[in-house]
Amino acid sequence: MAVREILIYPQNENALRKQSKPVRKTDRNVKLLIKDLIDTLNTHHEGIGLAAPQIGVHRRVVIVCLGEDLEGEWHAGPPVALVNPRIVEAEDERKDFDGCLSFPGLYGETVRPHYLRVIGLDENGRTLEKVFEGFNAVLVHHEIDHLNGVLFIDHIETIEDLYRVSIDEDGRVIRVPISVYWKTYEQKARR
Repeated sequence: MAVREILIYPQNENALRKQSKPVRKTDRNVKLLIKDLIDTLNTHHEGIGLAAPQIGVHRRVVIVCLGEDLEGEWHAGPPVALVNPRIVEAEDERKDFDGCLSFPGLYGETVRPHYLRVIGLDENGRTLEKVFEGFNAVLVHHEIDHLNGVLFIDHIETIEDLYRVSIDEDGRVIRVPISVYWKTYEQKARR
């Protein structure tokens, strides 16, 4: 399969809000879908997860690059497929970083569980039961949300929790709240 474009919101809101259907069996088509998701994710280097609805396929399949925090820096591992993932336990909800390839350049602070127990299937159709903790739980929760038509912006509590990343005059990476962009837009609209 060819690498697909990721559906961008709001142009494709209906497609991203649609519920995904369970996979009945992990056949050749599912394996091709997993390969397509991995290939697509690999072309978007800033991404660490991707759900089938983001490439226009409404099946319950996600890819996540689980990782670990080493000395304050996140290191993502290779892509792992979760088929028909279902959260059976979620705990330790708190704010953390969130972003989505369907909203390029937009980031936020959302409240998500930092402990998840998930059941489902692996890429070969074998039963899977796994615990995800810390940012891995945030990542898996985010991708499973896509299968249910839920987007990260749905978890945003206030406009101050949304931001873009920019470079300041000293060359440092900084967060610029969306409210700053909104005020600039309003000022230009009044002129």
